Amino acid sequence: MHLAVNVLVWAAVGPKGWFFACLLPFTIASAAGAYLFFVQHNFPDVHLRRGEDWAFDRAALEASSFLKLGPVLNWFTANIGYHHVHHLNARIPFYRLPEAMAAIPEAQAPRVTTLRLRDMVGCLRLHLWDPERQRLVPYREAAGAKAPAA
Repeated sequence: MHLAVNVLVWAAVGPKGWFFACLLPFTIASAAGAYLFFVQHNFPDVHLRRGEDWAFDRAALEASSFLKLGPVLNWFTANIGYHHVHHLNARIPFYRLPEAMAAIPEAQAPRVTTLRLRDMVGCLRLHLWDPERQRLVPYREAAGAKAPAA
C-alpha cells in the first residue's frame, strides 16, 4: 500500500513533489517519533540498576521519564509523556494514563523532561552509563575517565 501511494505521488507530481509530499514529512515525523521514545529513557536524572538492586516498579519510575507536553501534544502523541506510568502497567490505555498517574502516589514525582531546546540537547549528549558516578555521561567524559586496573 505504501509503495503504491509513493509510486502514484511520484507519477503525479514528479520526484521534487514526491520529496516534499512524502519523503520530507515522513523523515521529520520519524525523527520526532524516535526522539520522543529516546528521551523517555535517556535523560540526565535517569537511575539504572542491575542485579539484586533492580526492581520492576523502581525501574519504571526511575529509568523512564515524564515528558511534559501541552494538552495538544499529549493528544497527538497518545500521552507518550506519561511513559513512567505506562512502564508500571502497560495495559493501562493511553487515554487513562493521566488519570492513573493522579491515582498512584509513587508516580506523582517523576523525573521530568521537556521539549525545550536546552533539555533536548542535554539528553542527546548523554551516551554511556558510568557505573561509578551512577549516571549517564557524554563520550567525552567517558573517554577522559581512566580504565580500571586489570
